[in-house]
Amino acid sequence: MEQHRTRPPQSQPSRGGSPLPPQAGRGGARTARQAGAGVPRTATSVSPLVQAVRRFPNPRLTGLGSGLFCTASMFALACLIQLLFGASIVVYGVLFLPVCVLTAVWVRRADLVTAVVAVPIAFAVGLLPVADSEGGFGGRVMGLVTALAMHAGWLYGGTLLAGVIVTVRKARMMTRKAAQRRRAG
Repeated sequence: MEQHRTRPPQSQPSRGGSPLPPQAGRGGARTARQAGAGVPRTATSVSPLVQAVRRFPNPRLTGLGSGLFCTASMFALACLIQLLFGASIVVYGVLFLPVCVLTAVWVRRADLVTAVVAVPIAFAVGLLPVADSEGGFGGRVMGLVTALAMHAGWLYGGTLLAGVIVTVRKARMMTRKAAQRRRAG
């Protein structure tokens, strides 16, 4: 689900014959990340909590990838809940919140908005195995609608949680870009 940027090797000339701009990696000023790349970081300069967070995986999912991750995770968790707890929607709602957080944290910067859209869809899809049904298609639909109505608090809470995380990430990204423009200008 990750997409890596590629650039031509340093030995190849550019297509148009003109030199590439500095941000493309040929000469010019180094970014702050590149400048600190060779400097070893001491363990005392970073708190233990930050070190623990850095050890976690950090995938960058596309919009579609984050939607698939969230939907597949919720459906798998719902099937597991159905087997272990007998269709407990409260357990489903509690497990929905960490999936919302992971979806909002792991989506890449260009697709931040899709996390907020994917989370409610995943909640509804995941309810299929745990919603009460009296049999048949109509009974399944009625059970799904009833479960959505009765447990909307989990849906709203998870969506709000994902929205707050995405908003904070977007604000930090905009702040960084503004600071880079001020330094460059």
